Amino acid sequence: MKLLNWQQIDTVLLDMDGTLLDLHFDNYFWQHYLPAQYAIHHNVSIAEANRTLQTLINERAGSLQWYCLDHWSELVGMDIPKLKEDIKHKIAIRPHVEDFLTALQNNGKHIVLVTNAHPTGLALKMNVTRIDTWLDVIVSSHEFNTPKEDQAFWHALDKKVVFDPKRTLFIDDTPRILHSAEIFGIAHLLCISEPDSQKGRTESRDFLNVAHFDELLPLS
Repeated sequence: MKLLNWQQIDTVLLDMDGTLLDLHFDNYFWQHYLPAQYAIHHNVSIAEANRTLQTLINERAGSLQWYCLDHWSELVGMDIPKLKEDIKHKIAIRPHVEDFLTALQNNGKHIVLVTNAHPTGLALKMNVTRIDTWLDVIVSSHEFNTPKEDQAFWHALDKKVVFDPKRTLFIDDTPRILHSAEIFGIAHLLCISEPDSQKGRTESRDFLNVAHFDELLPLS
């Protein structure tokens, strides 16, 4: 089944973590590696480290602070970018991403990365994966001081990048962010249902879903 009419799409906005890159890296970092390192650094049990970190995460979910590595370094008293660097071998491109990006290029689509990732973490992932070679523009929400969850992000993006919302496709793995894009007026929306290679598929009830990009190929 053909999910999209590519004749109606000029610009493709792409999330990074969980969309182009395997979310397993981030989930492993926040759920396992950081708690273990926090427990050692602060001389507490793993259980206490998990409780503390989960509380901090819940308080910041969906805000720019949640995505800010500088904020987290100050919050936990540890060098978060350095800890991420320590496990960079776990950073991985999701299946069929390179084929999909190549197809977008070959079909003359404008390819824009729109991510909530902090610039330091973004640079690490670009250095490891080199996916920036396929991208026309890279935008971090930290440039606008507001996350993709907020309408202010989309209005700021509209001023920075030339695109017609009615002829734009946005792909993300987070329904609340897709809803934000929908409110702004992005016409074509797609949800990644298997962002973490180590977890099962979870489909959004509100958007079209794909597990992997081969479901969109070929474009024509």
